[in-house]
Amino acid sequence: MNPCPLFIMIEVIKAGLFTTVQDNGRWGYQGYGVGVAGAMDNFALSAANFLVGNAEGAAGLEMTLLGPTLKFHQETILAITGADLDPQLKGESIPNWTCHFAPSGSTLSFGGKKKGVRAYLAVGGGIGVPPLMGSRSTYLLGHFGGLEGRALKSQDHLPVPPLAGALRNLAGRVFPEKNRPPYQKNPTLRVVPGPFADFFSEEGIKVFFSTEYTVTPPSDRMGYRLRGEPIKRKKSGELITCGLANGTVQVPPDGQPIILLADRQTIGGYPIIATLIQADMPLIAQCAPGDKLRFQAVSTDEAREAYLKLWGNLKTFFNKSFTAESAEAAEKP
Repeated sequence: MNPCPLFIMIEVIKAGLFTTVQDNGRWGYQGYGVGVAGAMDNFALSAANFLVGNAEGAAGLEMTLLGPTLKFHQETILAITGADLDPQLKGESIPNWTCHFAPSGSTLSFGGKKKGVRAYLAVGGGIGVPPLMGSRSTYLLGHFGGLEGRALKSQDHLPVPPLAGALRNLAGRVFPEKNRPPYQKNPTLRVVPGPFADFFSEEGIKVFFSTEYTVTPPSDRMGYRLRGEPIKRKKSGELITCGLANGTVQVPPDGQPIILLADRQTIGGYPIIATLIQADMPLIAQCAPGDKLRFQAVSTDEAREAYLKLWGNLKTFFNKSFTAESAEAAEKP
């Protein structure tokens, strides 16, 4: 089914392993039990959007491990960020974190995973699937949002507005490597401890911060299940359910922590030992089953400083870019 037949522009030739439409999420409905969803690595999606001249929250594609093959039926500009899945435009390799011009009839494909797990594609004007509760994100558990509430499949068509002429000039724009998240295999993730530290034994907390955990195969967009030395409690039983944030680290009775992510439930009763800082969410989003993790405690002030540095560099770069483009446009006769 085509949600917007007037602007059919992208044809899905092959869907890839797992490709969904995502934006920055569906905020304001957790009180009704509706999850946020949105991009797992929202920094990468935001950067891709800025590169092609979109608003930060425009919808793009989240591509996992093996990217799709897409045909553009109108010219556009595009950018790919996040994981390196070996993108190829018209059969030629193209770099990530760069804006490219794609002529009408061209095909974007991916050779395979080189680094990371999740790549993001933004196109000029954004993916125009209908918004639902203020978001175009696919919420897989609820089977709504995105394109019919599901991952893409072959022969799908994605609506995109026609390319505005001025956006052609963005081709060649590059987001500097020094300002990108420090993606790495087997990262150490910074967390703010608590708020239920009194549920855990002193030994349990020491284990959490001093030992290595492995990402296990059941991990998905809802949460990453870890395996390692069990975290011991000093209190039994569960809590009255409480709200859950992106990056919350719960510890169920078996002592094996779970990191809750984009498609997390809205409330839960397992005690929370810590919460990942927002600046490190791109790092966990690029981890795959089998990868190793460690945790490092930081203060809320340190978490805030790290967030402002990562996102501040993104917004400063693009504010300067837009200022330079405006000056250039003003000088043209």
